[in-house]
Amino acid sequence: QVQLVESGGGLVQAGDSLRLSCAASGRTFGLVMGWFRQAPGKDREFVAAISWSGGDTYCAGSVKGRFTVSRDNAKNTGYLQMTSLKPEDTAIYFCAAGPHRVRGTLGTAIYEYDYWGQGTQVTVSS
Repeated sequence: QVQLVESGGGLVQAGDSLRLSCAASGRTFGLVMGWFRQAPGKDREFVAAISWSGGDTYCAGSVKGRFTVSRDNAKNTGYLQMTSLKPEDTAIYFCAAGPHRVRGTLGTAIYEYDYWGQGTQVTVSS
């Protein structure tokens, strides 16, 4: 089993930066870590993912160039650095973990992740 706990959310102004953390425990070796978000009334959507080694990363087009995903396996912690935040980034942010499903790719679909955190709220005011 794997447990994930997000932290670092909050209320910020447009243009500000925020770093989310995802503390993992349990059998995390080899797992991909992903970040998703869900805005009120909308479906949960993919934000970013990072391989176990950290050597492969992928960000959704809507956040590319503004968000950076990273991880520190020695600390069992993943990070989502968010810069130039916009009001449309307002959502609950979830971290997730799952195995590599397809060699050479990082999962972008919800079903590809087996473990989920409880989420942390990010609110960006204009």
